[in-house]
Amino acid sequence: MFDTEMASSTDSSAAVDEEVRRLYERYQAADSDEERHVIALEMGKLDGRRHAEIYAALEDE
Repeated sequence: MFDTEMASSTDSSAAVDEEVRRLYERYQAADSDEERHVIALEMGKLDGRRHAEIYAALEDE
């Protein structure tokens, strides 16, 4: 049971890490402060989801 949870957690983390990488690349390539602001808001939403997943996993322990 524990191994299955770890695998799904790792898979989820890898997907989030990939999304973070893509957002960071978009941020670096942005042409304007407005575009960077929009991307930063997306990063914040992603970070919020990541924290929600962590807290949910802790509640399940």
